[in-house]
Amino acid sequence: MGGHLFSPRFCPDLSVIHPRHRYRDAGWRPELKKAEEVMEILEAYDLAGTLRGAAVLAGCDHKTVAHWVAVREQAGGMPAAERRKPAVGDFAGKIEELVERSHGKIRADVAHGKLVALGYDGSARTTRRWVAESKRRWRREHGRRTRPWIPEPGLWMQWDYGDGPVVDGRSTVLFCAWLAWSRFRVVLPLRDKTLPSVVMGLDRALRRFDGAPTYALTDNEKTVSLDHVCGIAVRNPQIVAAARHYGLTITTCVPADPQSKGGSEATVRIAKADLVPTDHNLRPAYASFGELEAACEEWTADVNTRPHRSTQEPPILRLAEEHERLHRLPRRPHTVCFGETRKVSWQSTISVGGAMYSVPHGLIDERVWARAEGEELVVIHLDGTHGPREVARHRLTTPGRPAIDDQHYPPRPPGALERRPRARNAEEQAFLAIGPAAEAWLIKAAAAGAHRVRRKTVEAVDLAKLHGSDDVNRALETCARAGRFQDGDLAKVLSHQQAAGELILFPNRVSEESSLQRSTRSWEGFGR
Repeated sequence: MGGHLFSPRFCPDLSVIHPRHRYRDAGWRPELKKAEEVMEILEAYDLAGTLRGAAVLAGCDHKTVAHWVAVREQAGGMPAAERRKPAVGDFAGKIEELVERSHGKIRADVAHGKLVALGYDGSARTTRRWVAESKRRWRREHGRRTRPWIPEPGLWMQWDYGDGPVVDGRSTVLFCAWLAWSRFRVVLPLRDKTLPSVVMGLDRALRRFDGAPTYALTDNEKTVSLDHVCGIAVRNPQIVAAARHYGLTITTCVPADPQSKGGSEATVRIAKADLVPTDHNLRPAYASFGELEAACEEWTADVNTRPHRSTQEPPILRLAEEHERLHRLPRRPHTVCFGETRKVSWQSTISVGGAMYSVPHGLIDERVWARAEGEELVVIHLDGTHGPREVARHRLTTPGRPAIDDQHYPPRPPGALERRPRARNAEEQAFLAIGPAAEAWLIKAAAAGAHRVRRKTVEAVDLAKLHGSDDVNRALETCARAGRFQDGDLAKVLSHQQAAGELILFPNRVSEESSLQRSTRSWEGFGR
């Protein structure tokens, strides 16, 4: 090898090497080596046992091998990589001042513009790196200090809203509720964020929990907080009445502080990523609001049956344990803000202000709630254990102009012009079994007022037994097209087709030469 590792020739201290020989070749640049390359060099040295042998295996200079081996021997291991600080010169203090004045919120591009105005000639990348480092130091000194929140069973729930997909040209809202201890999540689609819709979503979420916790934390929406006086939120009296009905205490977080309700914020983020159609999840657009409800139900069942990351248990199992700490729910939901009650008539309609509005036909003889909201009428039904749900929404109309939605009714039976033959006994069944021409012949014969149609159908069945259904079906088609429904026409057409061996589409007509219509030849000499 030509020398010991710690001989002056292979001294790891670079300061004792003459500057002229320190970087004689491009291979010996130890400070430019990555951590992976250094590990390969040390592994090659451990394998070969010599500097030059390791240099051949690692593909570098033997002096580079000597340097990193010496560093390992002196430090007892590889030193941690130190990040080089960007060189901003005399402007470092100015950057620290800008970060301090903005409380760690200034953007790097804004800071770079201010530095350029002061004569800074560095790059924007250098400024960005220094601003990021300065922000990290500021957060270490002045950043927010929080301890992990360990909720008690049955004590807290949170709810929040997310922008849902567009259905039928209207925007929707995702009502996202989160039970803190069990991590049980519920996502419900709403038409809007009005107070009746919020109470409806809150009732349905609590019924999915099968109980009510003590506190409910949410944002400072106008449906919850009307105003702030000296930093104290003034509650909406209607939401207070609804909360008292369920045994809840409504609380709100500090404005513009999403960290205080991270559970519901995370639920909103995950629900929007999975339920709102985007190019990332490749989910198709929703054809109806009911399809969106089914998707939310499927998503809720999926996230609550798989293990949660923090508890390593499915939330639905922990919810069963939390039931012992939840309050019992009232049998009837809170309806003070749902509007007026109406009974659905046998025509599947309700009357509001003298005007008629349709509701789903499955609610006949049921009681529903109707309220006017802007220019629309909203109809809500209390469907037992699942809580209230919106069943219809119409634009307000006037008496004499009913608002009818065809989707609220089952498929209509065929009218008089669309009536199809249906067999009612064995004879009629045998006639229709001849073929599709039998149905066409019967419809046209009945429309033409033919005599003794039933006897002729029996005759067609007898002919089908003698000559086969295919030949009789072809003869019936010819008779239907030609309009021949007299007695014996079917037998004559069948006999002629069997004799000629071809299909007669139309009956024989007399040519124009044999017509009885008088010509105008007698007028040729008129006026001469």
